[in-house]
Amino acid sequence: MNKLTLPIAIIALITSVGSFFFLQPSTELVYVDVNKLLEGYNRTEIVKKAFDKKAQTMKANVDSLVSNWQTELKAYEKERSSMSKKELELKQELLANKQQQINNYQQAVQKQLVEEDKKVTQTVINDINDFVKEYGKKKGYRVIFGATGNGTIMYGEESADLTEIVLKELNAEFEGNK
Repeated sequence: MNKLTLPIAIIALITSVGSFFFLQPSTELVYVDVNKLLEGYNRTEIVKKAFDKKAQTMKANVDSLVSNWQTELKAYEKERSSMSKKELELKQELLANKQQQINNYQQAVQKQLVEEDKKVTQTVINDINDFVKEYGKKKGYRVIFGATGNGTIMYGEESADLTEIVLKELNAEFEGNK
């Protein structure tokens, strides 16, 4: 009985060490290029087109107001020689007030566009982050780094770059959810 104990113990030790190394989750370090994901994600282009259309409409409204104000200014300049001093003052005040209102509106539009751009960009980033998180869990990665081109990952072997694989699956999921 004693003769079997040592070989069984050795086999058990080899089995446990082997299973420790072979059954461990992947410790391979991998990364994705966040900028490439943003650029290549189909939803980014769709969201950007919708945002650009909205921005053009809002800018066209501002341009229309500016054009109307410029027309009024030209008319004032033509007619001012025939106006009384009181009429001149009133018209100048009216034009100055209108210009201030247009400037305020233009600033409000610009602020709204900046906020809207941040919001839609963050929505796309959240989509990508959620997908990469689930992808990592599904594929057994412990960590997936995100390279942004500003020094977060200085070097990575091509074999550790999951960008194209993730982008392909991300777009496939997006197309399937449309």
